[in-house]
Amino acid sequence: MYDLIIIGAGPAGMSAAHEAKNAGLNYLVIEKGLIGNTIYNYPVGLTVFSTPNELEFTDGDLQPAREKPTREELLSYYVRFALDNDLNIQTEEEVLECQVRGQGGSPTFTVATTITEYHTRTVLFAIGAMDHPRRLSVPGEDLPRVHFQFRETYPWVRKRALIVGGGNSAGEAALFLAEEGADTTLAIFRSDWENNDPKQGCIKYWVKKPLEREVERNCLKLFFLGNVIEIRDSEVELETESGERVTFPSDVVFVLIGSDADLTTLTDLGVETTIGKHGTVPIYDPETYQTNVAGIYIAGHFTNERHIKGAIDAPKKIIPHIAEALAKSNSAR
Repeated sequence: MYDLIIIGAGPAGMSAAHEAKNAGLNYLVIEKGLIGNTIYNYPVGLTVFSTPNELEFTDGDLQPAREKPTREELLSYYVRFALDNDLNIQTEEEVLECQVRGQGGSPTFTVATTITEYHTRTVLFAIGAMDHPRRLSVPGEDLPRVHFQFRETYPWVRKRALIVGGGNSAGEAALFLAEEGADTTLAIFRSDWENNDPKQGCIKYWVKKPLEREVERNCLKLFFLGNVIEIRDSEVELETESGERVTFPSDVVFVLIGSDADLTTLTDLGVETTIGKHGTVPIYDPETYQTNVAGIYIAGHFTNERHIKGAIDAPKKIIPHIAEALAKSNSAR
């Protein structure tokens, strides 16, 4: 019987594992992909938006070659943190189901995975959202040439690439493709392109400025979008902001319109949800991150604090609360 099972080995999960180990808890981290899997799925060679102090577990630990780390530098740092601290992480093992056992103030939980079944007194969900990208819900979206993540440019050099989206991921993909010689079109709502307010989720200025340069050099085309109508084998039908329908020939389509966390396992446990800053989130105590189901905690993309810094800091509140609750439960037996 574990004291704590942590689902997800991203920044939140690794921070929780480190805190749990220091607190003397019997814990296990289960990750269906790799350590830092969300970071692993970033585009190859990407410079991360954040500075080291917003990404590291301990001040001064992350030492990138430049002001901001690359994807590769950050991945290496997170993997090294897990190895140096000998964190108990099982990778490439997917959680299929979590069930509550027992009633009253001290329930236990069964966590079933693709490999085995575990029993634990508490569970912390620290899962990212990259595996659940938002979709357009239009005909042709399931064609093999349509992608919901952007990894690298080289397969698309001198190809016709259409990117649909208005955030940083779409902006970066359009920039990288245009810079590397793809015939690139960014289909974006005018309001997203003209938005310069960070509080309203604008494209970061260090992405927007070079995008504007690529437009001026005629290396990137902008299409101010009304709607995506249909994706076909070699073309996409779009609607302009004025309602006119236009057909774009394209070899590849990237739909980069955000992603959401999958709340199914939590709601199956009886966790209640609400509408938060970024969509539907579980209802949780902002001090302890415990949900309405005793023993079930959340961190990272499941909360309103989705930045990596918030994900790393949250377990510093969560784990002491879990340790105290378990100690009280032990003394009451």
